[in-house]
Amino acid sequence: MNEHKSNLLRTIYLLLFCVGSFAKASAQSVSISGNVFSNRHTPLEGAIVTIHPSSITTVTNKEGSYSLQIPRDSKKLAVSYSGYILYEIELGLDKSSNIISDIFLKQEIKELKEVVVRDNHAAHHKKAESLNLEIVNSSFIQRNLGGSLMQSLQRLPGVKTISIGSGSSKPLIRGLSFNQVIVVENGIKHEGQQWGADHGLEIDQYAVNRVAIIKGPSSFIYGSDAISGAINIKPLPFPTKHVLGGSVDLTGKSNNEQYGGSINIFGRNDNWFFDTRITTMDYGDYRVPTNSVNVYNYIVPLYKNHLRNTAGRELDLHASTGYIRQRFKSVLYLSNIYSKTGFFANAHGLEPRNVDTELHDKSSRDIQMPHQEVNHTKISNTTSFQLGEHKVETQLGFQKNFRREWSHYVNHGYMPPIYPEDMYVPQDLERQYDKEVFSVSIKDEFSLGNHQFTVGINTELQQNKIGGWSFLIPAFTQINSGFFLYDKIQLNEKWLLHAAFRLDYGRIEMKQYSDWFESETTNNSQTKFEYLKRSEELTRTFNSFTWSTGINYNLEKISLKANIGTSFRMPIAKELASNGVNYHYFRFEKGNSNLSAEKSYQLDLGIEWQDTKWSVQLSPFLNYFPNYIYLNPTAKHDVYYGAGNQVFEYEQSKVMRYGGELQTRYQFLKNLGAEVLVDYLYSEQLSGNKKGYTLPFSPPASVLFGLTYSPEIKRLRDTYFSLDYRFTAQQNQIVPPERKTASNNVFNLAMGTMVKAGQQELSISLQVQNLFNTKYLNHTSFYRLIELPEASRNIILSIKIPFLILKQK
Repeated sequence: MNEHKSNLLRTIYLLLFCVGSFAKASAQSVSISGNVFSNRHTPLEGAIVTIHPSSITTVTNKEGSYSLQIPRDSKKLAVSYSGYILYEIELGLDKSSNIISDIFLKQEIKELKEVVVRDNHAAHHKKAESLNLEIVNSSFIQRNLGGSLMQSLQRLPGVKTISIGSGSSKPLIRGLSFNQVIVVENGIKHEGQQWGADHGLEIDQYAVNRVAIIKGPSSFIYGSDAISGAINIKPLPFPTKHVLGGSVDLTGKSNNEQYGGSINIFGRNDNWFFDTRITTMDYGDYRVPTNSVNVYNYIVPLYKNHLRNTAGRELDLHASTGYIRQRFKSVLYLSNIYSKTGFFANAHGLEPRNVDTELHDKSSRDIQMPHQEVNHTKISNTTSFQLGEHKVETQLGFQKNFRREWSHYVNHGYMPPIYPEDMYVPQDLERQYDKEVFSVSIKDEFSLGNHQFTVGINTELQQNKIGGWSFLIPAFTQINSGFFLYDKIQLNEKWLLHAAFRLDYGRIEMKQYSDWFESETTNNSQTKFEYLKRSEELTRTFNSFTWSTGINYNLEKISLKANIGTSFRMPIAKELASNGVNYHYFRFEKGNSNLSAEKSYQLDLGIEWQDTKWSVQLSPFLNYFPNYIYLNPTAKHDVYYGAGNQVFEYEQSKVMRYGGELQTRYQFLKNLGAEVLVDYLYSEQLSGNKKGYTLPFSPPASVLFGLTYSPEIKRLRDTYFSLDYRFTAQQNQIVPPERKTASNNVFNLAMGTMVKAGQQELSISLQVQNLFNTKYLNHTSFYRLIELPEASRNIILSIKIPFLILKQK
């Protein structure tokens, strides 16, 4: 205990030392602010404000406002906005805080499209980061709308999903998933039951405005679990002053007969704003291009090609409100995501032949057992303010993830054949997980000469309870704390350096658990019945030091970047103490209490070249794990709980991975463009029982050829027609019990436009996924183990209708 206190004191001293050291020196920087308008006095959101020679940059908000901390020796301020003439002004900084008079930009004779503005901002942001970064906005999500947020993002190279049916999926970045990829929403780490392949993200994709995907180690920013990358869902922009409006999103899908949508209403006076949203979806069993499937050597016929019991419902509620001033902002976010989804009845816990097909096939829209209900509540506050030369941001968060998995009671081993009437849980409640998370963080951003510093500290407390008649992981309490310092050094207009380090401390306390029924045991020829202990009381602590360093070299047409760094991940409760049957996989999983924290070393490179018509981006990487955690199949078989299921145990091994992504775009004509997106990954275990094998869910290489035609049609705007052809190579590198996956060819069609209706514009998009109804297997699918093909042809229609109730000039 003394050692823990000593580590904590050292961390606090280091924090105080760093803040104190830079406070005095930061007086060399000043604060400037101002507003950018068009020549018609309209605020320009997204205008890029750049300071020279340091190249410090920011982007104006919806009010056209900006605020920056810059070196006192800055010479010039430049403002650029697509369709407007570049504006430049000489700076004379003789005060600690300077307000630049309102800037009015003049339009060019030829006005560019709005989408170019967003693309320019994303490209500039990518050039300022040494990590490989992809940025998408709400237009991209609507154009590629899938059953979940991650299914909408998987067109990006290096990003895949582990899909569970048509409405749930989890992210896979460069072949890694589960607790190796972190998801951040509104600045708060999203905490669900992300350790399970059947546990999707509780995120409403209609409420997503902009997403930044980091491909590479991000622990120095986010701490544990960001060992493979991060998906950062940015907050919605603040509404414009003196406005009341909203939008309606409507969506329909043919494959699972989904209907639903989302209604958004927002408003603002001078300083106060509110933003609300309600989303609902209802869908039936989804269809696959086959009339039967082989579930563990038993042929299961499918009624009208439907996967019985994969229907679902979803209801999402969002609200945010806040107070905004030039140097102070405080926003409160609230959300509640509820979903009820069925599991494919022939592949969950029961023998496939015992499923009541007559009951399930009466309707494709009912939800029978087995199914799951998930309710995720999230409350957070983000407050930022100027404190002298420092921009300080605090975040407080609370989350509650309540998941229940329902299934008919089936006795295995010594479980009683008749469920006891006096049992403390309902007969059909197979498992229950109840997680509460409290988090707090604070960070400070300030400039010192050509240095831009970010220093921060964060703490997260988890309390996890379990329930149900089936056991897999114990209840546990976990605490994580971290301190980081990040320095971005602008050497000149071409060279940019990055350096960061982070200290982390983690502690997990697992509870004891014993069976609620007696089992027969034999010891020294003595047979008796006893309540078997499935989990011992266990406490583990972990400490970590991670670092990262990178460099950017930016010219007019070419950009080069390199980053090398380390990441870490604490073992989770499932890896340390699981001891039960995973009915989704028909296997018995056994934890290892001696696991050490997973560590990763990674080198990322990037080269991007842009010309008038050409664009090429290459992002290779090399990754090494000295102690990767994996689930290893053994020769043992369970005799107590799973009717002879094979036992899988968690172990660690050395792993080497390398690969990368290639993106090439070419504009043949003004309205005709093409792109080629390639991703490749190779991984190999260098030690352990699976030496020479790859890693589970390793995606095969793929290449996407896209063709987009954007004609100019009278009374329509941003019209497009696109055709994607994706070739996915065969995957012969597997880890048993995985099976090899054949190559496949899939076509997707999309089209859309914006129609003027009075003073509003309606956005309409139409997709045809799996255009030719191809029967193929996805190696990263949850149902790949039972040879289940991907969904049949799916036609998706999406309409976005913005509306304005009140606007005061």
